[in-house]
Amino acid sequence: MKVSYHGHSVVLIETKGKKIIIDPFITGNGNTDLKADEVEVDVILLSHGHNDHVGDTVELAKKHDALVVAPFELATYLEWQGVKTHPLHIGGAYQFDFGKVKLTQAFHGSSYEISETKEIIYTGMPAGILFSAEDKTIYHAGDTGLFSDMKLIGERNTIDIAFLPIGDNFTMGPEDAATAADWVRAKKVVPMHYNTFPVIEQDGQAFAESLSGGQGLYLEVGASVEL
Repeated sequence: MKVSYHGHSVVLIETKGKKIIIDPFITGNGNTDLKADEVEVDVILLSHGHNDHVGDTVELAKKHDALVVAPFELATYLEWQGVKTHPLHIGGAYQFDFGKVKLTQAFHGSSYEISETKEIIYTGMPAGILFSAEDKTIYHAGDTGLFSDMKLIGERNTIDIAFLPIGDNFTMGPEDAATAADWVRAKKVVPMHYNTFPVIEQDGQAFAESLSGGQGLYLEVGASVEL
């Protein structure tokens, strides 16, 4: 399994001949190496409905006939846009042919903004994502503050790699993310959701190096790791 980081909260997983992208905020993202018209995907996993996570989902899903897996309300909204979806909700899991997807808690908001009409559309509960395939498990925490049930996530799952937000302001900052890293017990922890906007500027490499036992893994934008 190949896992690559593409800035903000964009993670690409290649497994079983499938390309699975999480939170594909590409267009308008100055901190990614991807170009939306060059990305090929089979599956899109979404943590919540904020524009900087939904990103290019509709365009990519329609172009590649990709399945979108998302929290129920967000999946329903995207289905109305003509996208093929599979809804899940917090605590729920489903075994797909490409792997198992389970949604965890995340403490944040979830809504989609349509700036032209000044609408904010409620898109349900925000979530973290546990993805398992090839006897490996990835935890993408989504946007979240620190919460004590991260201990349960770590106790009940053998996590090979975790992506945790460190940007502060909207999510955990480095200090809380370090505590989360300890709680989720992942073999490797990669910082995400930072440096995209001025208010979330952080030093991802310093965060990774601060974690004990070699747990931290700093991935530059576009870098990958084999699990």
